[in-house]
Amino acid sequence: MLRPRHDGPATPVEVRRHGAAAPGAPKVLFLHGLAGNDTMWQRAADVLGPGREIWLGRLPWRGQGLADWGRDPDLGGWVEQALLAVPGGPDVVVAHSMTSNVLLELLDQASRAAEDPFARFGVRALVLVAPFYRARPDAFDWATISYYLNDFHLILREGIHVQSRARISPETEIAMAERVREWIGPAGWVRFFDLYLRTPDLQTARITAPCLVIGGARDFAAPPDNATALAGALPDARLRVLADSGHFPMVDEPELFGAELQAFFDSVLVPREALGTRPRPAGPLSTETRRE
Repeated sequence: MLRPRHDGPATPVEVRRHGAAAPGAPKVLFLHGLAGNDTMWQRAADVLGPGREIWLGRLPWRGQGLADWGRDPDLGGWVEQALLAVPGGPDVVVAHSMTSNVLLELLDQASRAAEDPFARFGVRALVLVAPFYRARPDAFDWATISYYLNDFHLILREGIHVQSRARISPETEIAMAERVREWIGPAGWVRFFDLYLRTPDLQTARITAPCLVIGGARDFAAPPDNATALAGALPDARLRVLADSGHFPMVDEPELFGAELQAFFDSVLVPREALGTRPRPAGPLSTETRRE
């Protein structure tokens, strides 16, 4: 598949190892969202320790990434490249925000083509962080479009705020967010919102791997009811809503976020030699709002 091509000097997709890992440790690939970067995962990833082999991905829509990525109508090929770049394939993919939606579409489309994407990539489980999801087309109206268009820079501002740990002034945050919005441009915004609009068309029953869906109770970009709805639509999912997190729970509450990942991995990543063909199901949907 590997559809996108780019001949310029920038490398649009990169993956890198983070930290040490025990021999044979399961591989976990972390993928940032729109205008994010790979460094936002580091504190939460450190909680996992050497029992996991951590890979951090960098996609074209990262901050200061590929300028014209929004002109590509199919972003799935970029995520596919990241999956294939992990030696032996990732056991788990952890995707944030818009990239959660790109990942789900990639897996859904491959399944529609009579391909088992989980077998192809070696993926055994998914973690979907602050996803955008609505189950019905009529859940979108003109007010929804207005909100995500006119307040788009405020979503970008939250990313700047949490990653800077509030060390810059609100005025500077707004100015920086407006600059990032200009870099994304109308084409990038259309790609983002079009993914959101298409979520009612996802055949979530095809996403058969165990999933952990994590939302933030204070998330105004992808409100927690999005995470709740997605977890309820997946055949094998558990839901965690972190009470003191916004759109970036891996930064807002890295220790708790990492602990949730660790507990999920411990429950689904049984040794491959004990599997047969697939890991044991993670069990029925469970919902919990965590404050620790």
